[in-house]
Amino acid sequence: MVNEEWLFERYSLFIIFHSSFFYPYLCIQRKRIMATVIYPSPIFGPVHSRRLGVSLGINLLPADGKFCTFDCIYCECGFNGDHRPHQKLPTREEVFHALETRLQDMKLNGPKPDVLTFAGNGEPTAHPQFAGIIEDTLRLRDNYFPEAKVSVLSNSTFLHKPEVFEALNKIDNNILKLDTIDATYINKVDRPTGHYDVLQVIEYMKAFKGNLIVQTLFMKGTFEGENVDNTTDEYVLPWLEVVKEINPRQVMIYTIDRETPAPNLLKATHEELDRIGKLLLEADIPCSVSY
Repeated sequence: MVNEEWLFERYSLFIIFHSSFFYPYLCIQRKRIMATVIYPSPIFGPVHSRRLGVSLGINLLPADGKFCTFDCIYCECGFNGDHRPHQKLPTREEVFHALETRLQDMKLNGPKPDVLTFAGNGEPTAHPQFAGIIEDTLRLRDNYFPEAKVSVLSNSTFLHKPEVFEALNKIDNNILKLDTIDATYINKVDRPTGHYDVLQVIEYMKAFKGNLIVQTLFMKGTFEGENVDNTTDEYVLPWLEVVKEINPRQVMIYTIDRETPAPNLLKATHEELDRIGKLLLEADIPCSVSY
């Protein structure tokens, strides 16, 4: 059963569909339709991931909004300021019980998950109990679906915290964002909400000694009149040299797949992504390409 709640604010219309899988927000503003997705908390899905397969989502952020240390112009959850949460973070105990209940149901009724993925409405490692929740998740995974992987999609902003670093080092897929090494581009596109030093982040990535997957989004288009194309050699070649130094076990390259909060953004073409993938393979770095 679908319930609809209409919210009017600043000439915007939000339609919230409550379901067991996701809450897509449809925003009609200035005659342009923008669709963003706000996920339930703490468990959502399973969903089919382009890169990970059948994925059961674990959202450590509030269910009614977005909480992130980046404010990416391409984020499917929208801009931070448009979806300020009012609910609290789920506790470690709430995550444990919700995850166990869902895994018990999947054990009886399916489907079998390929991966348990920490993602959702922002940065999962921002949760103050992140390390403990990872311990719980690994234990539950081993009990119910020992063949499933545990993955975390992170923007790398909390790698300086020892407990976060150690927790990420324990999981199967430590997937860390590095869209570019150009600080100006990062401030324009990823838009960190606090202090962010990409050179420091790179050093933490190196400290994993290969136990990580670098994830990079390539796109084209403009934002506020400025070019945001990072598929050219100006961005790709310096990024490639740093990726070689990081020496990850894999690189995931992809492009925008859903509507974005910023207009005028374009997908990178198959040819552009394939070219970048070829450069990685020539450097003996395994990669996957999602179009």
